Amino acid sequence: MTDPCVVTLDLGGATGKADLMDRVARALTLPDWFGRNWDALADSLADPTVWPPGAAERGLLVVVGDWREYATAHPHEWTVALEVFTDASAREPLLTVALAVV
Repeated sequence: MTDPCVVTLDLGGATGKADLMDRVARALTLPDWFGRNWDALADSLADPTVWPPGAAERGLLVVVGDWREYATAHPHEWTVALEVFTDASAREPLLTVALAVV
C-alpha cells in the first residue's frame, strides 16, 4: 500500500467556527461550494471525490496541529469538531484524522 496523502490542519490562532471552517477548506482544497457548517464538513471529510488530488486512491491523513488553544477557547465547537472528525473517519476507511500532541 502507498503512503496516504498527508494534510496539516493548523488551528493555531483560530478565532472560532468560521475560522476553523476556512482553514479546513484551505487545507483540504475544498470546492467553493463547501458550506462551512458541521454537516458540510462531515460530508466533505467522508467524500473522497472532494479530497486533494491522489488522496482518494492513497488515503487521506489529516493531522490537526496547534488545536489545544482552540479546544480551550471554544470547548463546545471543539467537541462538535471531534465528533465530526470521528464520525467521518468511521464512515470512510481511507480517512484518518490525527491530533498532533507535540
